[in-house]
Amino acid sequence: MTDARSRPVARPTRRSVRWTSFVAAQGRSDKVRGLEEEGNPLHRVRVEHNRDTLLVHISDEDGQGWTTVAIDRSSREWSIAQRKRQRDAAEFAYSRLYEKV
Repeated sequence: MTDARSRPVARPTRRSVRWTSFVAAQGRSDKVRGLEEEGNPLHRVRVEHNRDTLLVHISDEDGQGWTTVAIDRSSREWSIAQRKRQRDAAEFAYSRLYEKV
């Protein structure tokens, strides 16, 4: 199992340590396909999956970019990508996860 991080950042200075959750996004059907931050609907999260792979998509705070984590379901190996478009981030993370060894 591998742990990793990008560049370290300074710890937030706010005293509040209250955590909250994303809430179901208002959809056009009965099925909820994504979550959004309560009070900031531009900050979204979506999870997709098939039999082999999980894709976790997280938008920037302002909705102008995406981070996608691709996870192989059997091994839990992962890849991560950041792009302006959700589809581009997903395609790159997926291709890096399953690139030829």
